[in-house]
Amino acid sequence: MSKVSPAFTLDPVTFEVLKNSFINIVDQMAEQVRRTCYSFVVYNRDFSSALCNAQGDTVAQGNQDIAAHVGTLHHSCKSVIERFKDDMRPGDVFITNDPYAGGTHFSDTRLITPIFHKDEFIAFGQANGHWADMGGSVPGSFDVTASEMFKEGIRITPARIYGGGEYRRDVAELIANNTRDPGAIIGDMEAQTEATRVAEREILRLVEKYGRDTVVQGFAEVQDYVEQVTRRRIAELPDGTWETVDYVDRDPAAGEGMIPICVKMTIKGDEINYDLTGSHATIGSLYNSAFGGTFAGVIAGMKTFFPDIPLNSGFYRCVSVTVPDDTIVSARWPVAVSGFVMPFEKIMNCIFELWSQLMPERAMACGFNIEYLQTGGKDRRFPGRPFFMFYDWLPGGWGGRKEKDGLGVLNSCFGVGLMSQPIEGQERLCPIIVEEFQILRAADDTVISYFCDRERSVVWGIDGGLPSMPHGLWLHKEDENKPEFLGAVFSDVPISEGDRFCRSTAGGGGLGDPLERNPQKVCEDVADAYVSIERARKDYGVVVREVDADLAEYELDLDATRAARARIREARLGWLREAPASVAERCRSGDLDTFDLVRHYGVIVDWGTGELMPKSTEVFRSLLLKRAVAHWKKPVGEDAEGQAAE
Repeated sequence: MSKVSPAFTLDPVTFEVLKNSFINIVDQMAEQVRRTCYSFVVYNRDFSSALCNAQGDTVAQGNQDIAAHVGTLHHSCKSVIERFKDDMRPGDVFITNDPYAGGTHFSDTRLITPIFHKDEFIAFGQANGHWADMGGSVPGSFDVTASEMFKEGIRITPARIYGGGEYRRDVAELIANNTRDPGAIIGDMEAQTEATRVAEREILRLVEKYGRDTVVQGFAEVQDYVEQVTRRRIAELPDGTWETVDYVDRDPAAGEGMIPICVKMTIKGDEINYDLTGSHATIGSLYNSAFGGTFAGVIAGMKTFFPDIPLNSGFYRCVSVTVPDDTIVSARWPVAVSGFVMPFEKIMNCIFELWSQLMPERAMACGFNIEYLQTGGKDRRFPGRPFFMFYDWLPGGWGGRKEKDGLGVLNSCFGVGLMSQPIEGQERLCPIIVEEFQILRAADDTVISYFCDRERSVVWGIDGGLPSMPHGLWLHKEDENKPEFLGAVFSDVPISEGDRFCRSTAGGGGLGDPLERNPQKVCEDVADAYVSIERARKDYGVVVREVDADLAEYELDLDATRAARARIREARLGWLREAPASVAERCRSGDLDTFDLVRHYGVIVDWGTGELMPKSTEVFRSLLLKRAVAHWKKPVGEDAEGQAAE
């Protein structure tokens, strides 16, 4: 039900100055973190900050904050308020990483400082950073065998790290000494603490200039403004319900078969409800999300379609999220949740699809799934720092957009501020040289872990668009002839000197029938090395001839393109009716490749052995029929699902 419009008392100029000052303060906090942090992971912007009011509601977030943190920082702030209530005083700093109290996973650790003016409490400054190791059973703290959190590292329920300005070294060292790199943990803790003090300094400067009551009123009015604008935008849309589903690859404890995450969006008046009823129960791995991560996925997905509205708790007032208990999107203690980002990105992409129907001018297909590679061991170069953590992620492609290509492989919808980590920095910090991810002699007792998804629930297209490609990592042991496919999720795999491993990251899904794409644009994609000559012919029906590869000169054959597109249009529905076992056999014999299977035949196999995954194939084909085939032009005598018309 719509709320009464708030009464604004600040004059427009003061309101705008304060609104932008609050955001600028959070950006200044970010600069403090980045310039003083110890962890390379944090330095590459895996952090976020927030300014909250005295009730813990978000007043402002920064311009490059991580989407996965959006919608969670106010929960953490409220958990501190609930724990300490009236027991807060000037000089206090609190710490928490509790995903079951509105956080994300244990690596995302928040430092929170209450801000006082003349002993009156008025606000909080909060700095969150992803710490590369939180202890637990494997380097990096992401153990894919974990079904409970006890393998995932230290859980920090709200605690004081400073009390009345006095540093509590015992608490800080208790936390840090439960990790593999306590020096970096202490350094990041101090960097984030100083960032919250930047917020304190700048808020008090505003109070000195405008007065405490005006600044506190500004906290309220910027939230009311965002709420009012958001409600107005929602009210302009038709009432109704839209729903879709995406999948996590599998539950390791339950055998083959993809795991559904269901999202139903209902607009009524000026409010929106997202109902995730029907999502699978919690699974036997770390790929579960507590409510905080789920709420963040909802907010980040929806906010993508309202880029001009500032983000604070006013936006949240217009949105409700319904989740049943004990599901993959509502995990409770002690269920493992370190891999929450996998459900998070499924939720985001579901919401992209739903809003693409409401706002076709902003339509966007599924984006690639972020992946993490963690390589850890003992570094003989630095006796005082025996453990090293090579914690790396790759960017990937975003989904195709209305009248535009998808964004390039520069960042992720997981967090557009998240930077690809410079290779030179990684090489200086870790005994690893990045040629073919070759491990150097200086590393002993080294293991690798890999966390991704979309090995079977392959990045999908919408409105007729085709899927992307499966994720996964290949390991080539020095003493073996053939590489081994380890898949998209594993942990604690030993590697030795001379071993090589490689992984690729997917592009985004397509938007629109590929046979309708402008052939000249496909030719340009070939020249830009986005598409191979072979895939241009197979997927787009565009025939391109190489003139001079060194000069990126290619020639389009329009007559051959027309003929190729006609052949594909006649054959492609039949491909999706071919028996999956036969398709898998053709793959094992070399007649078909991975792209043929996922884009033309809708068949999922074990990409290492070629063994058919029948349950995953059944689901994947059904999604192709819904998202692709239903939007293709129908050949004469066939219906939308490729069945003979009566």
